[in-house]
Amino acid sequence: MPEIKWKINNIRKQVSIIDGHAAPNLVLQNANYLHSMLKTWVTGNIWIADDRIVYVGKEMPSNIEGTEIIDVAGKKVVPGYIEPHVHPFQLYNPHSFAKFCAQSGTTTFISDNMTFVSSIGNKKAFSFMDELSELPFSFYWWSRFDSQTELENEGELYSNASVMEWLERHDVIMGGELTGWPRLMRGDDQMLYWIQAAKHKGKKIEGHLPGASEKTLTKMRLFGVDGDHESMTIEDVEMRLQHGYAVTLRYSSIRPDLPQLLKAIVDKGYDVFDHLMMTTDGSTPSFHQDGVIDKCIRAALDAGVRPVDAYNMAAYNVARYYNMTNLHGLIATGRYANINILTDELSPTPEAVLSKGVWLKKEGVDTHAFPKTDLSVFGELALDFDLHEADFQFSMPIGIEMVNDVITKPYSVKGQGHNNVLSTNHDESYLMLVDRHGKWRINTMIKGFATHVKGFASSYSNTGDIILIGKSMHEMLHAFKELKKMNGGIVLVEDGQVIVKIPLALAGSVYDGDVQELIPLEVELKQALKQRGYHHSDAIYTLLFLQSTHLPYIRITTRGIFDVMKNTVMLPAIMR
Repeated sequence: MPEIKWKINNIRKQVSIIDGHAAPNLVLQNANYLHSMLKTWVTGNIWIADDRIVYVGKEMPSNIEGTEIIDVAGKKVVPGYIEPHVHPFQLYNPHSFAKFCAQSGTTTFISDNMTFVSSIGNKKAFSFMDELSELPFSFYWWSRFDSQTELENEGELYSNASVMEWLERHDVIMGGELTGWPRLMRGDDQMLYWIQAAKHKGKKIEGHLPGASEKTLTKMRLFGVDGDHESMTIEDVEMRLQHGYAVTLRYSSIRPDLPQLLKAIVDKGYDVFDHLMMTTDGSTPSFHQDGVIDKCIRAALDAGVRPVDAYNMAAYNVARYYNMTNLHGLIATGRYANINILTDELSPTPEAVLSKGVWLKKEGVDTHAFPKTDLSVFGELALDFDLHEADFQFSMPIGIEMVNDVITKPYSVKGQGHNNVLSTNHDESYLMLVDRHGKWRINTMIKGFATHVKGFASSYSNTGDIILIGKSMHEMLHAFKELKKMNGGIVLVEDGQVIVKIPLALAGSVYDGDVQELIPLEVELKQALKQRGYHHSDAIYTLLFLQSTHLPYIRITTRGIFDVMKNTVMLPAIMR
């Protein structure tokens, strides 16, 4: 359960407001607010002292000296939205994404810790998390139990001592997501021990079970999995509910399933909305041009979900599931003052946002009240090595074929690797993964990425190692050199010119700036790739998941070309 941070003197002051000995900072008068437990709209006055709601009801405070009183008659007032499944490193960073999301009413994250574990270590991560907790936003975290890829040092990064340090934190409220669940099925007692340890500490376990059979869902429930966000069909939803899972429905840049799933639930007349949540599941920046959780609510309303149920799915249901209703998801006495003011119940993007009692948006305008945070904890990417002609050797029998953005399969390479330049009459390209420290490389072919991409380089990847793709070995080398000049990022080159680039100054993986600045850069990159034959929906996810062994069937990892289904290295990495 999240830690209660109010001290005795804070609580005494809050109670004194009720007796009129002190005044609240703010009163929202004549508020027609959603009472999430009663599941109806109630009219009353909301008293706020600093970051806490101290009273909700018919009364006005007797002491209003210095109190800001705002009459919100005619508006609808709802709890701040909660994003229950955030990957806050999709080019943006936790601070910039929170600042962006708050403007559309999302004031609480439950976030992935994978980048922290792999990049900066526990001590720095915990210090940074403590800094984030002081912002007018609510951050909670997961503890992962696996790296989602094949690492030589996985045992060090995900040691028992390290995982248990995460599970000891009050702001870590979930174990998972269990991308490595096949290890459980193969008898991995270490992972099962971590699941049990998390549950003994009152934390939930989140699965990652796309396409799972009923038998698999049954076993995972017995192992201790509480919820899953991977439903792709109404049958998936039904099966998970039948076995007692909490179901989070996804509206993301690669899996926009939410609208049709909710429509199917409404059409079938299921009264199950108390057991559903919604997530954008780490969507890339441009997906959020029209919102975050408010976008999910809008989709729910369009699907015919009752407004009360739609708003509860976005806040109260999440807080109840994670045992946080004492702080979140409810406009009631004693909770954080996380409040969205709407023009009406069918308009989920708020005109005003309070987060921990701070106005982050007022009368439709950003108040610029979100403090800056020192992001130097991420460090810089220093590529202190060069690539040479000898590194560009592609005589291998096995390549990687893209089925869609993220699913790949092996294919037989037929003699392309001896040409310095490949034809644009087909969709095969050279593919390299190079260690960020220059110690090793893996060379293969990728089919289905694009037809006309000549040189492309990215330090944005699952592990932070360097991905090179292209039709021309010379242009790939040029792209790498441009990447080196940038100290990390994503760059597309052609005929000796940079076509588009995204600088990722923080560790070579994260943009050091606002999401509003990042979105047009990402849009420009995706448009340029599309013009050159990339026909899938999200190239950023392709870069992220080329190494991710939680998806079938073949991956390029730090150990080499890896067969996910057989759990074996097909072709090992080559030392440089």
